[in-house]
Amino acid sequence: MCFVAWIVSVYDFTLFGTLLPVIAEDFGWSTAQATTVNTVAQVGVFIVSLVVGSLIDRLGRKNALIILMLAGAVASGMTGMAMGAVSMIIVRSLTGLSLSEEVVNAVYLSEIYRKVKNKGLFYSVVQAGYPIGALVAAGMSALLLPVIGWRWSFVVAAVLALCVALVATRLPESPVFAAMKESRRRAEAGDEAGAARLLDEHELEPDSGERTGIKDVFTKTLWRHTTLLAAAWLFSWIGIQVFSVLGTTVLVESKGVSFENALVILVGANAVGFVGYLFHGWLGDRIGRRSTVIFGWLAGGIASLVMLLVPGGTFFIIAMYGLTLFFLTGPFAALLYYMGESFPAHVRGMGTNVAHVMAPMGSIIDSGLLSFLLVAGVSMTWAAVFTGTAGLFLAALCMLGTRKVEQ
Repeated sequence: MCFVAWIVSVYDFTLFGTLLPVIAEDFGWSTAQATTVNTVAQVGVFIVSLVVGSLIDRLGRKNALIILMLAGAVASGMTGMAMGAVSMIIVRSLTGLSLSEEVVNAVYLSEIYRKVKNKGLFYSVVQAGYPIGALVAAGMSALLLPVIGWRWSFVVAAVLALCVALVATRLPESPVFAAMKESRRRAEAGDEAGAARLLDEHELEPDSGERTGIKDVFTKTLWRHTTLLAAAWLFSWIGIQVFSVLGTTVLVESKGVSFENALVILVGANAVGFVGYLFHGWLGDRIGRRSTVIFGWLAGGIASLVMLLVPGGTFFIIAMYGLTLFFLTGPFAALLYYMGESFPAHVRGMGTNVAHVMAPMGSIIDSGLLSFLLVAGVSMTWAAVFTGTAGLFLAALCMLGTRKVEQ
């Protein structure tokens, strides 16, 4: 269910990007107006997604999954009813909830899989729902758009999200959250010994039964880990924005590839990225997830640097771009599971979400920085190096300062 929920969340996210030119034409927006609407909506996504950590830690992992998918259904359905730029920005801001579904996956599955062998590989299969969701959105757009138009295409996405939410009601709650909830009940009833015994049975920290907030992920023992993890997400998403979201632009402008060939390369490289998820999930089980993320982003930075600066033919560009996406996106399978492991159970949702919300901020910062460099006369090649490649190296550097977790 987590796998399907992630596919549906990504489906709506990429559907909006795919159909934005059609939406802009319908509303009479220029290209600049359309990109502005998308950028402002990303700020809204950041603001809305801030509440997800509290939902996970206070209402439960299962309930959070249901709420986020219901919110995704509302956002998708209302996108089809948008009447202009303002209503579109407000509605698309709500997708900050459905896009945070992967935070629930990281927390929920890290607790469900506690005693499972090859847990990282299992989780990487769930995380690999991202490229599948993107491909489903592209395929469904091609099939549905000529028949029902862009508005009803989002209604279809809403129905899918609603179905996931309904089926998710049959999922079990995480035993870790259930133990924390019962421990809190016992403590409030005066049974302090019973509360402590239950937490000990589940190998949880003594304060796991307490109610928490955002301040609890910036305590003396956690503030450095939380801050560096958030910075790693921000810098890595600068790389995502350059080499994945704007991949065709970079290939066309910096390497002289035709737009048609750039599209083919992008599709093929995303297929390689799918394999990258599975590889990094498998590797994380063997050498540690933190080490896997550091290795992956360093390798991705080197591959992107070689692709951008070393002259070569089409085959060389395809190989280097494929390696870049392989080591750029693949480590997220290990990173998300690592976040679920690295925070104490009572702040697991909050800590994971505080780091995760920096992703849209990375996209916004990169868009502004890339535009500034290009306007200043810097070539696309060096602009991509100073943003995307540098972002990957900085993300790996930040991970060096995060907590080491025994697996």
